[in-house]
Amino acid sequence: MLSVRNLSVKLGRGRPVDGVSFDIAAGETFALLGESGCGKSMTALALMGLLPNVASIERGSIEFEGRELTRLDETAMRRLRGGAMGMIFQEPGTSLNPVLTIGYQIGESLAVHRDLRGAAAKKRAIELLDAVGIPDAARRHDEYPFQLSGGMKQRAMIAMVLAGEPRLLIADEPTTALDVTIQAQVLDLLASLQRRSGNSGGMGLLLITHDLGVVSRVADRIGVMYAGQLVEVASREKFFSSPAHPYSRALFAAVPDANARGGPLATIPGRVPPLESVFSGCRFADRCDYVKELCRGREPPLAPLGEGRYVRCYFPVRGELREHATQDVSAVRAELVDAQEALLDVTGLKVHFPIRKGVLQRVAGHVRAVDGVSLRLAPGKTLALVGESGCGKTTAGKAILQLIKADEGSVKLSGTELTQLTARQLRPLRAAMQMVFQDPFASLNPRMRVGAIVAEGMRALQKQDNHEQRVGELLQQVGLAPEMADRYPHEFSGGQRQRIAIARALAVNPQLLICDEPTSALDVSVQAQILNLLKELQATLGLAYLFITHNIAVVDYLAQEVAVMYLGRIVERGTTDEVLRAPKHPYTQALIVAVPRITMEREGDKQVPVAPGDIPSPAKPPSGCHFHPRCPQAMEVCRSAYPAATTLSPTRVVHCHLYG
Repeated sequence: MLSVRNLSVKLGRGRPVDGVSFDIAAGETFALLGESGCGKSMTALALMGLLPNVASIERGSIEFEGRELTRLDETAMRRLRGGAMGMIFQEPGTSLNPVLTIGYQIGESLAVHRDLRGAAAKKRAIELLDAVGIPDAARRHDEYPFQLSGGMKQRAMIAMVLAGEPRLLIADEPTTALDVTIQAQVLDLLASLQRRSGNSGGMGLLLITHDLGVVSRVADRIGVMYAGQLVEVASREKFFSSPAHPYSRALFAAVPDANARGGPLATIPGRVPPLESVFSGCRFADRCDYVKELCRGREPPLAPLGEGRYVRCYFPVRGELREHATQDVSAVRAELVDAQEALLDVTGLKVHFPIRKGVLQRVAGHVRAVDGVSLRLAPGKTLALVGESGCGKTTAGKAILQLIKADEGSVKLSGTELTQLTARQLRPLRAAMQMVFQDPFASLNPRMRVGAIVAEGMRALQKQDNHEQRVGELLQQVGLAPEMADRYPHEFSGGQRQRIAIARALAVNPQLLICDEPTSALDVSVQAQILNLLKELQATLGLAYLFITHNIAVVDYLAQEVAVMYLGRIVERGTTDEVLRAPKHPYTQALIVAVPRITMEREGDKQVPVAPGDIPSPAKPPSGCHFHPRCPQAMEVCRSAYPAATTLSPTRVVHCHLYG
């Protein structure tokens, strides 16, 4: 269906894509895997004829169903683009027009590629929205993008692409920003659409991602990209059993899991070389554990290794890759948290935001963002707070730090009640508790140098006299050079910016760090560096972490305890091994089942039961157990009464009628 040969894209003085070749057959899923900056998205934009004005195809061939695309003008490409070839972009929020309804935007594609208008177009658009699993499709048809959740926006975008009935679908990181349950729904949807495709042989799919679990779930063949080149191409079975390129092996080693819990994760030193770099040998040589003199002198070709696989390496690695196993729950001793030793003790915390309507802005209801949360965290330990987006995790974290005023409940830090203190009384306690936010770029002042950012807390709380020396020590502590203090945030990579945010939090010597999704937007290699740093800091400084995340693999590696949150309430909590190895609440089970795992067999071939639909609005939570509309085990009592807490062990509590 698609044949790409020696494709090179020029961007200024650099080549983000440099001599890439691959094929995609009808009905096949080909995954492009690699870190950010390796050229994956630029390859997709070149295929679609959507390169930015400053970039151009320097050489190469793109043949789609026998037609050479590089020779087509824009008019001819428009007829193909959106029709025969469709693309799902990484961020649906910025790809959908915010001032046009979902139905109108789908209608545009139907009018251009299927010549459908009016009532016929509306009927077909509703059918497409229903096909991608959006509930109440007729109502959603007339809504705007801001009225849809992240998962629904992504599915609406898939519906828009499907309106043109493409024979080749390019999906650029389609699940990166989604929760595991919604991610599983989207991946299952893509797989089912591929199977149901009426095209001869089925729809071809080019999947761009940096998530090995996603690749394991859906891919037939994998191409690993590094610094603009393909360094390995293999079938899914060969790639996941015995990856041959050192870069591929390094990506596998950086994935967190329970087996690595006792020690540091393997990391890939350095970073992807910049676009304008001039290469004389292997582009991975400076970061490779197997590098030899030959590697630096001459660039290796993409050579066949047998059985349809190719590797760009003079010394490919032989041998099987171990299966990612899990620990036996019986082999791990539960760590009890004594109430008298707790650093943080939260009881019945509630945060309700008023909904105001009308000219007089009267209160018409409340958004129950946090609705009775109780947590306990010991010094030097990590408690993971997990759940889907919109369940109230971040609001709970901010309320614990008194950045948001709680309506009810108690928050005690080392025995001191925080909710009753004034802003002036809280000020000296701020040093003991700090937060690392999800987006480091948004949380760092772009007009301040890094040194001033890190020192700001010390100056505000009158900590330390020699700020410059302390800033240098902190930057070294988080793995950055002291001279970087004179740079601005935009001069750093995403992982480096997150290190700066951690240094800023450490500047005032806190006892408690609340980490809000600190690794969610990072590549697996950079994520491993940040997790190693957090673990090392906890060991040396005795920090306690409240780790807010939806990444179950990170929880398994870092945390001693887990609390699962759904629609403002904790539904299950216990030690990491209790909750992740033997989940009791149906919602916890749905979260864990939905996690894409790195396995030797393709998970996409199995029908994975995931929680249907999206999390309901906290403004109108369902009656009884909030999870019952999505629960496969819901009983009549679940619809009428919220389940009380059931203690299953000294460390295990679950809110579910199945265990009442």
